Amino acid sequence: MRIPPYLPYLAGPPSLAPGLAPIDTERWLVPDTEAAAWLPAKTVLMRTHRDLVFADTGIPAVIEELAGAVLAVTGMGEDIWESPLEMAAARVSDDFCLLMPNADGLWTLRAASLVAPTFWSLADKIGEPLTGLHGPVPNANPGLVNRIARMFDGLRPGHVLERFNWTVQAGSSRFTPSSEPLKAMARTAPEDAALELLHLRVERQTISKLPETGAVVFTIRVCIDPLSAALPDAAHRQAFEAAWDGIDPALADYKGWPDHDRLVRAALAQLA
Repeated sequence: MRIPPYLPYLAGPPSLAPGLAPIDTERWLVPDTEAAAWLPAKTVLMRTHRDLVFADTGIPAVIEELAGAVLAVTGMGEDIWESPLEMAAARVSDDFCLLMPNADGLWTLRAASLVAPTFWSLADKIGEPLTGLHGPVPNANPGLVNRIARMFDGLRPGHVLERFNWTVQAGSSRFTPSSEPLKAMARTAPEDAALELLHLRVERQTISKLPETGAVVFTIRVCIDPLSAALPDAAHRQAFEAAWDGIDPALADYKGWPDHDRLVRAALAQLA
């Protein structure tokens, strides 16, 4: 069992604050910690469920620019894909979302390869501005959306920003457009199955801007690890419990934490 590559609970509970930090451009896509575990299954889903995981509203220049940037890092593959965006997405474990300003100047989701969605549907969000993308997030509008829009406006090409989001889920699935099956699993599972069932789900996100088209590239790398592997000792367990208990109640409800709380408490007790 590996040590998870990221343990963002050590920094406290999830928050609506963007929490973005600059990173070296060389770290944009590498090292790809999830390639071995996820890429084979990801590419299968890309071919068998294309209507669910791919969308393009017609921005060929942006897609070509992104594909060139990705392939400059990864090298060309031998597989044939319908879109250069899919060709790029098949080379890394990360998902890609491309945003451009609409006629009203609002940053809008224009294309995406999204194979590991954390409880949202690409079909529901494609073509939506930031207000629509963050609509379900508690207290996101207008404050958070305005902050993100200003950050997109001011972002300079050549800079990469990184942030982490995390939750706990029942099971190890990465393709989760809906949280309902996971919440149902958590509600009905016996407590003695907690350590087997619960997983830490971490989203490693980056934001950057393409120099030629000015599009914003939002990448999402989902890491799934057993919760037991993420809590190797008492110090980690204490930090996790403090983060679990310290989240804003509205955000906890949004993430489905009340449905998992019983199993989380059982897992912590079993690890003590």
